[in-house]
Amino acid sequence: MTARPNWDAIRGLSLRVLREGAPLVLTDDVRALLLHTADEVAIPGAAAALQSDDGALELLRECARRITDGSNRLVDALYRMHRLQDTGDWEGARQEMRDVLSVEVVPYYRETAQGQLDDMDDAP
Repeated sequence: MTARPNWDAIRGLSLRVLREGAPLVLTDDVRALLLHTADEVAIPGAAAALQSDDGALELLRECARRITDGSNRLVDALYRMHRLQDTGDWEGARQEMRDVLSVEVVPYYRETAQGQLDDMDDAP
């Protein structure tokens, strides 16, 4: 399994730029952060997006959205999965992870959901 990504820096940048209205200054470090994060959240064409300020801002917005939406989707599904397991509904629990896998694009979240599904292979 892939190591858990550390998205603290991109979250901090997103907070400053997207919520607080700070300008997005494309330093070498910010470019590297955006490229690295785009790769981790499966966004193609990140280098091209960094050719313009608008493209870089949209790239930041999409990185932040994929991280947040994927996390929320996975956590909610894990909660439901555990509740279903507690009631003995293993097929329903499996379906929760299948549903995540049907829409999730972020590799780390996909691997987590697949791992949970694989862990239920020996369950009833």
